[in-house]
Amino acid sequence: MAQHFDLEEQEQLDQIKHFWKTHGTWITWLAVVVLAAVAAWNGYQLWQNRQASQASALYDAIESAANAGDAARLKQAFGDIREKYPRTAYAQQAGLLAGRVLDEKGEADEARAALQWVADKAADEGLQALARLRLAGLLVEKKAYDEALAQVSGSFPPEFAALVADRKGDILALQGKKPEAAAAYTQAYQKFDERSEYRGLVEVKLNALGVDPRATAAAPATEDRK
Repeated sequence: MAQHFDLEEQEQLDQIKHFWKTHGTWITWLAVVVLAAVAAWNGYQLWQNRQASQASALYDAIESAANAGDAARLKQAFGDIREKYPRTAYAQQAGLLAGRVLDEKGEADEARAALQWVADKAADEGLQALARLRLAGLLVEKKAYDEALAQVSGSFPPEFAALVADRKGDILALQGKKPEAAAAYTQAYQKFDERSEYRGLVEVKLNALGVDPRATAAAPATEDRK
């Protein structure tokens, strides 16, 4: 009986040896690839966390400079975060903040450059949309109306539709294109919530162009009842 078990064990050992001789190299390489992938993923997560932590510290410095009104320190810190951590949300938020503060400090060119960077590089569509809207406003101040109009053209997240239409109306009105401006303002009026104070401002703009949006909205309803 003992000999019988010894023979069975020997057969099993022989089968295992044959299996490893046939497939061992492939299994070993597969294990190496899996372990390398796990190590790479863990390393990437660690790198991302370190990047976020360091970018956060720089963003704090940018906020501090902004609150102090120190444009020189703000530009230096923003340059650092843009160069070292451009893919982080902190860098893109820093660009929006830098754009606002630098404009307030009279450094319009630097402000536009910061916002253009966010508009071009931001991965987040919301941050990108904000940058384009603010950049359009700065370009309007420069009377670069065609460039401003280009910023509010193209696709935007749906939640920005009303603001984009309103800004587009402003630009078209300044270009003397009253029918196009009225159409853009009407679109903005329709998209803003009825309780929004901004909707009242758009209504004032439409009235200045000789358009009563309430009458326009009521007309189709009256015709439908007929």
